[in-house]
Amino acid sequence: MNYDVVIVGAGPAGLAAAIKLKQLSSEISVCIIEKGSEVGAHILSGAILEPDSFEELIPNWKELNTPIKTKVQKESFFFLTKKHKINLPHFILPKDMKNDNNYIISLGNLCKWMAEYAEKLGVDIFPGFTAKEIIYDENEKVLGVLTGEKGVTKDGEKSNLYEPKIALKANQTFFAEGCRGHLGKKLIDKFNLYENNKFQTYAIGIKELWEINDDNLPLGTVIHSIGWPLYNKAYGGSFMYKLTNNIASIGFVVGLDYKNPYLSPYQEFQNFKSHPKISEYLKNGKRVSYGARALNEGGYQSLTKLSFPGGAMLGCEAGTLNVLKIKGTHTAIKSGILAAESYFELLKEGRQKNELTNYQTKFEDSSIYNELYNARNVRPGFKYGFFAGLINTFIDQKILRGKAPWTINHEKKDNETLHKKVNLKKITYPKPDNKITFDRLTSLSFSGTNHKEDQPCHLVLKNKNVPIEKNLELFDSPETKYCPANVYEVVKTESNHLKLQINFQNCLHCKTCDIKDPYQNIEWVPPEGGDGPNYSGM
Repeated sequence: MNYDVVIVGAGPAGLAAAIKLKQLSSEISVCIIEKGSEVGAHILSGAILEPDSFEELIPNWKELNTPIKTKVQKESFFFLTKKHKINLPHFILPKDMKNDNNYIISLGNLCKWMAEYAEKLGVDIFPGFTAKEIIYDENEKVLGVLTGEKGVTKDGEKSNLYEPKIALKANQTFFAEGCRGHLGKKLIDKFNLYENNKFQTYAIGIKELWEINDDNLPLGTVIHSIGWPLYNKAYGGSFMYKLTNNIASIGFVVGLDYKNPYLSPYQEFQNFKSHPKISEYLKNGKRVSYGARALNEGGYQSLTKLSFPGGAMLGCEAGTLNVLKIKGTHTAIKSGILAAESYFELLKEGRQKNELTNYQTKFEDSSIYNELYNARNVRPGFKYGFFAGLINTFIDQKILRGKAPWTINHEKKDNETLHKKVNLKKITYPKPDNKITFDRLTSLSFSGTNHKEDQPCHLVLKNKNVPIEKNLELFDSPETKYCPANVYEVVKTESNHLKLQINFQNCLHCKTCDIKDPYQNIEWVPPEGGDGPNYSGM
């Protein structure tokens, strides 16, 4: 199938690019391929929307029935101790952490709405299909993508439900897979999109939706916290947003540069919910949804080169999330707009098959590039410790206003930070109470996750000996702790040997294992299209 532009991923960046292309010319043929069973099925974010980019894309959005309805009304930022909370004064917070005129949204619902809007403009959207491989020409230029086969058994045989690959070819292919994209990794290596020893740093975000009484948390309330239970154990913090009259989103983010292999981000989230001042909000509530996803935290220092022969990187694929704002939707949408405008400029000159070098120029002249530059020293400042990071943030943002004459570099890739288990104490986490806190398998049942069991495992071990001989021996199997879905277990075989069992059916597609495995021995590849979580309202 041939198009002018093929877009991989129906997130905010890919959808914005498709909409903008059609706005610029209805004659441009555009398709989006999406691995989720429907648009929004694999979308998970906090989320608070800074509406400027969306308004640029769809100026009359307030007249339309968008799911952007809940304006931020009240905002608090807590420092937590084990038993208490300290409300940090609003005036000491950097301006980029404040949410005046922003909206609390479900990003999944917004993407569904944007998909419907795009389809009305003539965009073809194909949910339930993975982009499995990249197609190149004889000069190594990207020509498009191949979808994954369907109906292949775990033995590699074709079942009676077999569907072959489909080649989607285009003048330009936009990659908008989100954080740690499977194809994006390959493109970064092939075209050296990280120059000068750049690399991305990540966090894992774990989120639940709760039905709670409006008296507990009024509509439009935003709460963030730092401190307990992490302190110096890891970079991270929490969020709680009142989305509708009866639904609140609550989540926890842990930087994946943590050092202790016994740390479990999932269990730290459960600890957070059990805090006496936090559990009050959830009292008599009911959990209705659960999920997890890795997110980019590298910011300005970790941006990829944005274009290469035949294609471009959009949104979190390129690393555009602003960790200081705790937001990536507006930057993703803006990157999609800029990529579309860049393509249209070349189309008018008859050079639409040339590399979109103008996309890089437009991006570096944009407001989002400027905001990423101004926030560049915040996240890497925490490598010196929790309180040192807070002091650095205050100086960098409140005194220097992001204009420091220096740039702090990230120290190590996240998979290189774990300390060996020797001389480290195990972390013992409390048992769940099944009211506020839960075990991982119980939580998994609230994610809608489903994979056909008779298919090849999509979590590939490059060396089957590494999990026991190295990860278990040196780090006490960190994959059994950082995974938020109980995918990895160390079990005994019939011959009384230990092996790593991979329960791929549980996988939330968060990509944490692909990022944090010490030896980069686990590779996440797409399962059959349509499989994975099925988030509702996340």
